[in-house]
Amino acid sequence: MRTVLVTGASRGIGRAIAHELGTDSHILVGSTSEEAAAKVVESLPSAEPFVADLKDPKALARAVEGVDKLDAVVHSAGVLERTSVAEASWQQWSSSFELNVFAIAELTRLVLPKLRATTGTVVTINSGSGLHSGAGQAIYAGTKFALRAFTDALRAEEKGAIRVTSVHPGRVDTDMQRQLRASEGIAAEDYDGHRWARPESIARAVRLALDMPADACVDSVRVNPSGL
Repeated sequence: MRTVLVTGASRGIGRAIAHELGTDSHILVGSTSEEAAAKVVESLPSAEPFVADLKDPKALARAVEGVDKLDAVVHSAGVLERTSVAEASWQQWSSSFELNVFAIAELTRLVLPKLRATTGTVVTINSGSGLHSGAGQAIYAGTKFALRAFTDALRAEEKGAIRVTSVHPGRVDTDMQRQLRASEGIAAEDYDGHRWARPESIARAVRLALDMPADACVDSVRVNPSGL
């Protein structure tokens, strides 16, 4: 049975990924909350918590020391900050890059030896905002463009050793989407999640990447709402 670490696994897309892969994999349920991780662990056939503050390098290192074998890591944890360049603060920029980029880079670095040993896979959950930007998206899209550059560089550097996939979801029915729509002036009662892709659909794209035969790699996949 393969072992997969999923960060941000206590909610949204991360939780859907944990449940999708948990049918045939041992899941390391990544979360900053022991209670939240425990709830997901209890719902899976084979799982254990991976509790750490992703923005704390020492905490990450301690958590990784407890991992014996790793076949894949899915970086799903992230934060959305929507504001204009004129109003964005240093703290908003730094906190977003800490979680959306720096934490991913450090965790990947720490687990690379384990992934090389299993010819494993790294999956980054990016965004449509990692392909294009717009008004109010400087911070969020900036982190996602940086994440795409990181993922592309990692793929080139580790070619033949591990596989690396970037998943770019469009709008997905999650709490983050509700937050985004609210920032766009959409009232809570007017939010219609049926218009957007389901987290479970993004999880299927992650499974595609992990289940590919060894002779192939899904470099990048974009998943948008179908409108159906």
